Amino acid sequence: MISATLLGQSVLSGFFAGCLYALLGLGLTLTWRYLKVINLAHFAFVLIAAYLTFQLVGKNGLNPLLVAVILIPVFFLAGVAQQALIEHYKVNEFASIILTFGFAMIAEAGLQWIWSADYQKLEAHYMRGSLQVAGLFLPISDIVMSLVAISLCVMVWAAMRYTWLGKALRASLDNPGIAAAFGVPNRKLSYLVAGASGASTAIGGIFVALLSTLAPSQIFSWLGVVFAAALLGGLGSPIGILAAGILLGVSEHVTMAITAPSWAPVVPFTLLMVILLLWPERI
Repeated sequence: MISATLLGQSVLSGFFAGCLYALLGLGLTLTWRYLKVINLAHFAFVLIAAYLTFQLVGKNGLNPLLVAVILIPVFFLAGVAQQALIEHYKVNEFASIILTFGFAMIAEAGLQWIWSADYQKLEAHYMRGSLQVAGLFLPISDIVMSLVAISLCVMVWAAMRYTWLGKALRASLDNPGIAAAFGVPNRKLSYLVAGASGASTAIGGIFVALLSTLAPSQIFSWLGVVFAAALLGGLGSPIGILAAGILLGVSEHVTMAITAPSWAPVVPFTLLMVILLLWPERI
């Protein structure tokens, strides 16, 4: 039997991990749903942003907020450029897996060439320390990351539900021809979604650099759990991926507390297989 404190700390750690999963998968679920692009390069963008944060904050001494101001528009444009390439060559949904996987492999090789394959850790005083509540430790960095992830998911959900942008995207998804006839700029909307997805990778990468150790091989370490969160939460659903990410994060950490850390990866992959077998319409 595990103690109540250990169980509570595991649930809390799982909650923080789940918020990170949602932050990393938000752009992925939007492009998958609305652009029909399964973007494996999304994870490469996250890690590139993380390494740039490591360089700019750890080596050049810039403030992370300033780094965010620099990286967010850069990665917005990178997302737009990738979508323009995909549209130019008329890459379909299945082929997008292969194309973006190639992008990810090139990015991994580039990261190894520039920063080597060694582990890198950002040593900075930003957001260090933790709060203690009822015997549980709440790292300040995780609190800030979770607040940003929740706020971002809620804002995107509200924009998709209550603004003209969300209505236009849904109309374009259902029938792009009729939507265009009524003045919906389908191509501009696709670039906007792709750019927003790229911008979200910059935010996720900054927090990855602040929270964890970096290695080029990390590009695919989030693949299973983030895909499971996207499918479980429903493609294109910001609130859904947030809830699913938290569910998976808590499940992983409780599993580690009850059994062993080696069993944690079983949770998302098991849920992913169950979803694909019994609930294929989630795709």
